[in-house]
Amino acid sequence: MAAAEPIANEEAAAAFGPMLPERSIMLAVSGGPDSMALMGLVARWRKGWPQGPEVIVATVNHGLRPEAVDECRLVVTEAERLCLEAITLAWAGPLSGRGTQEAARAARYALLEEAAGRHGAGAIVTAHHADDQVETVLSRLLRGSGPAGLAGMRHVRVLGQGARLIRPCLGWPKARLIATAQALGLPFVCDPSNADPKYERTRLRADMARFDGLGLTRARLALLAARAARADDALAAASASAEDRHRSGSGRGYGPGLFDETEEVLIRVIQAALGGATLTRLERLERLACELRAAFTEGRELRRSAAGHIVELDRTGVLRFRKEPARRRGRP
Repeated sequence: MAAAEPIANEEAAAAFGPMLPERSIMLAVSGGPDSMALMGLVARWRKGWPQGPEVIVATVNHGLRPEAVDECRLVVTEAERLCLEAITLAWAGPLSGRGTQEAARAARYALLEEAAGRHGAGAIVTAHHADDQVETVLSRLLRGSGPAGLAGMRHVRVLGQGARLIRPCLGWPKARLIATAQALGLPFVCDPSNADPKYERTRLRADMARFDGLGLTRARLALLAARAARADDALAAASASAEDRHRSGSGRGYGPGLFDETEEVLIRVIQAALGGATLTRLERLERLACELRAAFTEGRELRRSAAGHIVELDRTGVLRFRKEPARRRGRP
């Protein structure tokens, strides 16, 4: 197998296009080969594009491993050698969530978003690459995700506080990022958790050869993600249009014409009314949409609780959403 080629200046410039409108960006750099390569590429790009955004390198210590202190120090040292401003962010609280990696990820993004706001950075830039994308799509495929999940990670996504998350490396495999870090003379570290089989991504990575043999290749998974993203964008536009057409005067309800829409559009309108994609599992949304459509067809009322909301359908077919009242514990 031929050695991977480092990423050329022209490739990097094309991939970094979404960062140009920003006055300031924050690079998330862990010390691994992917993010160190990204940092080196951005530093090289900025030298040839002086009117580009200011760059702040942020590295996060989750407090999970004693080696993290030295890894953060390595990132700061190399960033300063590249004439980039660098900061270290430390997570002080407990890591709560379904698993250590998920909790660490949530903590990392919370720290990065807060720091980006404090430093006036309009975008957080990460080094997620093509191999990460394939693993994400495969994981979601195994979970039975819909088009939004199978689209994988998007190159650009708006975060909660209005900042953008930009992933310029999604078109490059990890091997090319490693080759780039080496070509730029950048040291890097390897997180031992990446080889720990207790994590799903590690197991999927180990099984890729078997999937390849079944025809589920990296190229086909990447193509699936691109096609799912295209379908998801079309469905998102159709759902937004349906919301506008059927929204009632109160702004928290929808007229009976909503039930003339396709099942997917109905599910997405309900999902948006409940606060977005991350708050309710797709299976529950599908059941709720099915129950609401059946009640509408039969001309009966229905009341359900979902994602902290009360969902109410009246006999005229008007669908309303309102926040559930806060639950009281004990007696006043």
